[in-house]
Amino acid sequence: MSAQEEVIVTSEDKTVAQGERDASFDVCIVGCGVAGLYAALNLPRHLRIAMLSKEDVASCDSMLAQGGICVMRDHDDYDYWFDDTMRAGHNECRPESVDTMIWSSREIINDLIRMGVEFDRTPTGDLDYTREGAHSRNRIVHHADVTGKEITTKLLARVRELRNVRIMEYTTMDDLLVKDGVCVGVHARDTRGEGLAIRARDTVLATGGVGGLYEHSTNYPCLTGDGCRVCQEHGVALEHMDYVQIHPTTLFSTKPGRSFLISEACRGEGAVLLDAHGERFTDELQPRDVVSAAIRRQMQKDGTRHVWLSFANVPEEVCREHFSHIYQHCLEEGYDITREPIPVVPAQHYLMGGIHVDQDSRTQMEHLYAAGETSCNGVHGKNRLASNSLLESLVFSRLAARDIVRRRHGWIPSA
Repeated sequence: MSAQEEVIVTSEDKTVAQGERDASFDVCIVGCGVAGLYAALNLPRHLRIAMLSKEDVASCDSMLAQGGICVMRDHDDYDYWFDDTMRAGHNECRPESVDTMIWSSREIINDLIRMGVEFDRTPTGDLDYTREGAHSRNRIVHHADVTGKEITTKLLARVRELRNVRIMEYTTMDDLLVKDGVCVGVHARDTRGEGLAIRARDTVLATGGVGGLYEHSTNYPCLTGDGCRVCQEHGVALEHMDYVQIHPTTLFSTKPGRSFLISEACRGEGAVLLDAHGERFTDELQPRDVVSAAIRRQMQKDGTRHVWLSFANVPEEVCREHFSHIYQHCLEEGYDITREPIPVVPAQHYLMGGIHVDQDSRTQMEHLYAAGETSCNGVHGKNRLASNSLLESLVFSRLAARDIVRRRHGWIPSA
């Protein structure tokens, strides 16, 4: 056997030969959404970190989150938020995961503010809390209707300042590297199809959801469940892959491509759903699966391809300022939300299942972690409560980073 053919790592599906490009890091993070970025920011600066982005770093679903991110306003809110999450999830949520998320929320929000994230404020300077479907109280902080973009952009800026992190755009993971049953990195390919073996002591999968597999989805087309697929191929447990959330309101269009999301916060601020005759037909603030089902029934009853969402009860300044992104996009499509209802239809939105992980975001394979939408830590149960996803991704990616540090050095970094 020549040196060019010498095998260095064996996986169940392929061998990585010496002839392929080979790079070594301490940690490999696959995905550059909020989960991947926050994991990198919570790892020590002496660790060499590789971050892989399937396309450009802006093409991640974290950028698309509109409504906001939840936070426990005070200790009295704990029980209400816990019950809201469990009820929305049809009582299939893991209680310990929900508990962890809620108690971590204030610390996470404060950390985001420290890193430059700007949330909307009241005239007195306090955080402006809003409400979405299935929430019993106002507990969602936001940046207009582009909260995900604000958070992701600021986290990305902080990561770009780190000398120990290398971001590799247009690099697609296609397999895990496994040795003796332990994850030792990932195999990836660049835009030319050339292979790259990225070896790492620890690997974090933050590859997002599965929307690219659907005809109609609010997700970017590049999100095709890559993390789930490679884990399944290696016998790493997946959980509740059939728990796929349909968002009730996306802008109806006959154009191909990603469905444009109309945030649930619009209904939280007073927008109502109307049938073909202009009549309200459901309670818009029920859980997403309930509202989506009601819309489907109404469409079948009316024989239409969509229903209508009216902003008549929402003050015009809220439409133009708080929902400025939605307002402008609808104008481009020929609709003025301050003057007329818009056509909306349900579309695939979020995966509640995913790679099974424990409370520290560990998978069943040693040195392999998963966080964000690609993971299933049990927070969401069978149906995700609005605006829990950004928070859940941040909380459990930080736990993954802390577990990596603890297992390496036997200590946990301070917050």
